[in-house]
Amino acid sequence: MSEFDARAREWDKDKMHMDRSVAIAAELEKMIPLSPSMKALEYGAGTGILSFLLKDRFSEITLMDNSQEMIKVCTEKTEFFQTNHILPIWFDLEHKDYDGNFDIIYNQMVLHHVGDYESIIGTFYSMLNPSGYLAIADLYPEDGSFHGPEVKVHLGFDPNKLTEILKITGFKNIQYKTCFEVKRESGAKYPVFLLVGQK
Repeated sequence: MSEFDARAREWDKDKMHMDRSVAIAAELEKMIPLSPSMKALEYGAGTGILSFLLKDRFSEITLMDNSQEMIKVCTEKTEFFQTNHILPIWFDLEHKDYDGNFDIIYNQMVLHHVGDYESIIGTFYSMLNPSGYLAIADLYPEDGSFHGPEVKVHLGFDPNKLTEILKITGFKNIQYKTCFEVKRESGAKYPVFLLVGQK
Protein backbone atom coordinates (compact mmCIF):
# COMPACT_ATOMS: atom_id res chain seq x y z
CA MET A 1 0.00 0.00 0.00
CA SER A 2 1.34 3.43 -0.96
CA GLU A 3 1.70 6.31 1.49
CA PHE A 4 -1.25 8.02 -0.19
CA ASP A 5 -3.42 4.90 0.05
CA ALA A 6 -2.62 4.71 3.75
CA ARG A 7 -3.42 8.38 4.35
CA ALA A 8 -6.57 8.63 2.21
CA ARG A 9 -9.08 8.24 5.05
CA GLU A 10 -7.41 10.90 7.20
CA TRP A 11 -6.50 13.34 4.42
CA ASP A 12 -9.48 15.69 4.73
CA LYS A 13 -9.05 16.00 8.49
CA ASP A 14 -5.90 18.08 7.96
CA LYS A 15 -7.11 21.71 8.00
CA MET A 16 -4.09 22.83 5.99
CA HIS A 17 -5.21 20.66 3.05
CA MET A 18 -8.50 22.53 2.98
CA ASP A 19 -6.93 25.97 3.50
CA ARG A 20 -4.45 25.34 0.69
CA SER A 21 -7.18 24.16 -1.69
CA VAL A 22 -9.38 27.18 -0.88
CA ALA A 23 -6.47 29.54 -1.65
CA ILE A 24 -5.63 27.74 -4.91
CA ALA A 25 -9.28 27.66 -6.02
CA ALA A 26 -9.63 31.40 -5.40
CA GLU A 27 -6.47 32.21 -7.36
CA LEU A 28 -7.39 29.82 -10.17
CA GLU A 29 -10.70 31.64 -10.62
CA LYS A 30 -8.84 34.95 -10.89
CA MET A 31 -6.19 33.75 -13.35
CA ILE A 32 -8.38 31.70 -15.72
CA PRO A 33 -11.68 32.78 -17.32
CA LEU A 34 -13.70 29.77 -16.17
CA SER A 35 -16.86 28.84 -18.01
CA PRO A 36 -19.71 26.48 -16.99
CA SER A 37 -19.30 24.65 -20.31
CA MET A 38 -15.73 23.58 -19.51
CA LYS A 39 -14.72 19.95 -19.05
CA ALA A 40 -12.07 19.71 -16.34
CA LEU A 41 -9.47 17.15 -15.24
CA GLU A 42 -7.87 17.21 -11.82
CA TYR A 43 -4.73 15.12 -12.12
CA GLY A 44 -3.48 13.58 -8.88
CA ALA A 45 -6.82 14.55 -7.39
CA GLY A 46 -6.31 12.89 -4.02
CA THR A 47 -9.63 13.14 -2.21
CA GLY A 48 -10.80 15.83 -4.65
CA ILE A 49 -10.88 18.74 -2.20
CA LEU A 50 -10.01 21.29 -4.89
CA SER A 51 -12.52 19.93 -7.40
CA PHE A 52 -15.36 19.85 -4.89
CA LEU A 53 -14.66 23.53 -4.18
CA LEU A 54 -14.93 24.17 -7.94
CA LYS A 55 -17.80 21.74 -8.56
CA ASP A 56 -20.27 24.41 -9.68
CA ARG A 57 -17.83 26.00 -12.14
CA PHE A 58 -17.59 23.18 -14.71
CA SER A 59 -19.96 20.97 -16.70
CA GLU A 60 -17.88 17.87 -15.96
CA ILE A 61 -14.88 17.10 -13.74
CA THR A 62 -12.76 13.96 -14.01
CA LEU A 63 -10.83 13.15 -10.83
CA MET A 64 -7.78 11.07 -11.75
CA ASP A 65 -5.38 9.50 -9.28
CA ASN A 66 -3.18 6.41 -9.16
CA SER A 67 -4.08 5.84 -5.47
CA GLN A 68 -7.02 3.47 -5.34
CA GLU A 69 -7.91 4.48 -1.78
CA MET A 70 -7.97 8.20 -2.66
CA ILE A 71 -10.34 7.44 -5.55
CA LYS A 72 -12.56 5.41 -3.21
CA VAL A 73 -12.89 8.50 -0.99
CA CYS A 74 -13.71 10.61 -4.08
CA THR A 75 -16.40 8.15 -5.12
CA GLU A 76 -17.96 8.26 -1.65
CA LYS A 77 -18.00 12.07 -1.83
CA THR A 78 -19.75 12.08 -5.21
CA GLU A 79 -22.43 9.83 -3.73
CA PHE A 80 -22.74 11.96 -0.60
CA PHE A 81 -22.96 15.28 -2.49
CA GLN A 82 -24.88 13.72 -5.41
CA THR A 83 -22.51 15.28 -7.91
CA ASN A 84 -23.25 13.26 -11.03
CA HIS A 85 -20.92 15.42 -13.14
CA ILE A 86 -17.83 14.48 -11.08
CA LEU A 87 -16.20 11.26 -12.32
CA PRO A 88 -13.47 9.66 -10.17
CA ILE A 89 -11.16 7.26 -12.02
CA TRP A 90 -8.22 5.19 -10.80
CA PHE A 91 -5.62 5.68 -13.51
CA ASP A 92 -1.83 5.97 -13.83
CA LEU A 93 -1.26 8.67 -16.43
CA GLU A 94 2.51 8.44 -16.02
CA HIS A 95 2.54 4.97 -17.53
CA LYS A 96 -0.65 4.72 -19.62
CA ASP A 97 -2.30 6.77 -22.34
CA TYR A 98 -5.71 8.22 -21.55
CA ASP A 99 -8.25 8.80 -24.29
CA GLY A 100 -9.97 12.04 -23.33
CA ASN A 101 -9.82 15.78 -23.94
CA PHE A 102 -10.40 18.65 -21.57
CA ASP A 103 -10.74 22.43 -21.51
CA ILE A 104 -8.76 22.73 -18.29
CA ILE A 105 -6.34 20.46 -16.45
CA TYR A 106 -5.23 21.39 -12.94
CA ASN A 107 -3.27 19.82 -10.11
CA GLN A 108 -1.95 20.81 -6.72
CA MET A 109 1.19 19.53 -4.98
CA VAL A 110 1.39 16.69 -7.49
CA LEU A 111 4.14 17.58 -9.97
CA HIS A 112 6.98 17.12 -7.47
CA HIS A 113 5.88 13.48 -7.10
CA VAL A 114 6.02 12.83 -10.87
CA GLY A 115 9.31 11.26 -12.00
CA ASP A 116 9.38 12.63 -15.55
CA TYR A 117 7.45 15.84 -15.05
CA GLU A 118 8.46 17.26 -18.46
CA SER A 119 6.84 14.27 -20.14
CA ILE A 120 3.60 14.64 -18.13
CA ILE A 121 3.41 18.33 -19.11
CA GLY A 122 3.57 17.17 -22.74
CA THR A 123 0.81 14.67 -22.00
CA PHE A 124 -1.34 17.43 -20.49
CA TYR A 125 -0.79 19.55 -23.61
CA SER A 126 -1.96 16.72 -25.87
CA MET A 127 -5.07 16.17 -23.73
CA LEU A 128 -6.17 19.81 -23.82
CA ASN A 129 -8.62 21.15 -26.34
CA PRO A 130 -7.48 24.16 -28.42
CA SER A 131 -7.10 27.24 -26.15
CA GLY A 132 -7.41 24.98 -23.08
CA TYR A 133 -5.68 25.80 -19.81
CA LEU A 134 -3.14 24.04 -17.61
CA ALA A 135 -2.82 25.11 -13.96
CA ILE A 136 -0.03 23.76 -11.75
CA ALA A 137 0.16 24.53 -8.03
CA ASP A 138 3.36 23.36 -6.39
CA LEU A 139 6.24 24.22 -4.10
CA TYR A 140 8.97 26.70 -4.82
CA PRO A 141 12.46 25.11 -4.49
CA GLU A 142 12.96 23.73 -0.96
CA ASP A 143 15.75 21.97 0.95
CA GLY A 144 14.14 18.53 1.13
CA SER A 145 12.66 19.07 4.57
CA PHE A 146 9.07 19.30 3.27
CA HIS A 147 8.80 15.52 2.87
CA GLY A 148 12.03 14.43 4.56
CA PRO A 149 14.96 12.45 3.12
CA GLU A 150 13.11 9.12 2.95
CA VAL A 151 10.65 10.40 0.30
CA LYS A 152 12.10 10.61 -3.21
CA VAL A 153 10.58 13.68 -4.86
CA HIS A 154 11.63 16.77 -6.79
CA LEU A 155 12.54 19.49 -4.29
CA GLY A 156 10.05 22.03 -5.56
CA PHE A 157 10.35 24.02 -8.79
CA ASP A 158 11.59 27.35 -10.02
CA PRO A 159 8.47 28.72 -11.76
CA ASN A 160 10.64 30.54 -14.32
CA LYS A 161 12.26 27.25 -15.38
CA LEU A 162 8.84 25.60 -15.45
CA THR A 163 7.62 28.48 -17.62
CA GLU A 164 10.38 27.71 -20.13
CA ILE A 165 9.35 24.03 -20.23
CA LEU A 166 5.73 25.03 -20.86
CA LYS A 167 6.83 27.39 -23.66
CA ILE A 168 8.89 24.67 -25.34
CA THR A 169 5.88 22.34 -25.06
CA GLY A 170 3.72 24.90 -26.87
CA PHE A 171 1.92 26.75 -24.08
CA LYS A 172 1.46 30.53 -24.26
CA ASN A 173 0.09 33.30 -21.99
CA ILE A 174 2.03 31.78 -19.08
CA GLN A 175 1.88 33.51 -15.69
CA TYR A 176 2.38 32.55 -12.07
CA LYS A 177 1.96 33.95 -8.61
CA THR A 178 2.39 32.86 -5.01
CA CYS A 179 -0.96 31.63 -3.71
CA PHE A 180 -0.33 29.94 -0.35
CA GLU A 181 2.25 29.22 2.33
CA VAL A 182 2.45 25.91 4.15
CA LYS A 183 3.49 26.54 7.75
CA ARG A 184 4.83 23.73 9.91
CA GLU A 185 4.95 23.53 13.71
CA SER A 186 8.75 23.64 13.44
CA GLY A 187 8.41 27.18 12.10
CA ALA A 188 9.40 26.13 8.58
CA LYS A 189 7.48 27.85 5.79
CA TYR A 190 6.99 26.53 2.26
CA PRO A 191 5.46 28.93 -0.28
CA VAL A 192 3.27 27.50 -3.04
CA PHE A 193 2.89 29.02 -6.52
CA LEU A 194 0.10 28.67 -9.07
CA LEU A 195 1.35 28.63 -12.65
CA VAL A 196 -1.08 28.87 -15.56
CA GLY A 197 -0.55 28.37 -19.29
CA GLN A 198 -2.83 28.21 -22.32
CA LYS A 199 -2.65 25.86 -25.31
